[in-house]
Amino acid sequence: MVTVDRSKGHRAFRWVNAVILTGVVIVTLYPFVNIVARSFSDEFAIRSGQVSIFPRGFTISTYQYVISDATFWTNYRNTVVYTVVATAISMVLTTCYAYVLSKRHLRGRRLLIGIAVFTMFFSGGLIPNYVLVTSLGLKDSIWAIVLPNAISVFNLLVMKTFFEGLPVELEEAAAIDGLSTYGILLRIVLPLSKAVLATMVLFYAVSFWNSWFTAFLYMSQNDLFPVTVFLRNLIAGATSGSSVGADAADLTVATNIKSVTMVLTVLPILAVYPFVQRYFVSGVMLGAVKG
Repeated sequence: MVTVDRSKGHRAFRWVNAVILTGVVIVTLYPFVNIVARSFSDEFAIRSGQVSIFPRGFTISTYQYVISDATFWTNYRNTVVYTVVATAISMVLTTCYAYVLSKRHLRGRRLLIGIAVFTMFFSGGLIPNYVLVTSLGLKDSIWAIVLPNAISVFNLLVMKTFFEGLPVELEEAAAIDGLSTYGILLRIVLPLSKAVLATMVLFYAVSFWNSWFTAFLYMSQNDLFPVTVFLRNLIAGATSGSSVGADAADLTVATNIKSVTMVLTVLPILAVYPFVQRYFVSGVMLGAVKG
């Protein structure tokens, strides 16, 4: 039977711990709550610093301004397509590469790991990458976004470490029963790896969803942009635009458009996160710390 320490030191630690964690939660949530409040506030309240956690001068004019544009929905659809396709390809490539690297008997394993780790610290640079993508004919296509960022070395190493921690006896028993390497991976390894797979899906999806510079660099047509580039252009226009001769609605849009764009960008990720949250912590810890 486990006994719980009820000493004064233990109670004091719990109180201090609760206070610190509460402070961390407040500090973490306040900026986002403030952004949401600003997105529903009018121009005067924002400029005068009256907005904290509740909207002042409630208005949805900026949301109407953004979502009334047909290009917004086209770019939003592009973002969904880019994110789904890129995440699927990245998961397939990362899983296969990590599973191979987890086999200690593999010849050239150290070399393959070294090649992957090398790319974490050194890259060809922006201009060589642009020349490469252009010469391959990938500009103005989804592949310019998907292929150059298909494998994250950090995610690769986390998955490799996770696979190394799985019992070797399970794979040996499956091989004796006649399963091939691919059968072992699909029917034994992956079902045991739901936590780390869900975590990697979240990492990749967030990365591709928030990415804008790659599309900004390689896409030249507005109907191919993801929503992040659309919102970036709105922010740039609101920042550089002059308020001379603008009416109150235009001023409100120019003032809180940054807040609206942040809310619209992060909203889908917030909607998906609760479904993978239960796998998130365990997936990272199991993949990062080998028992």
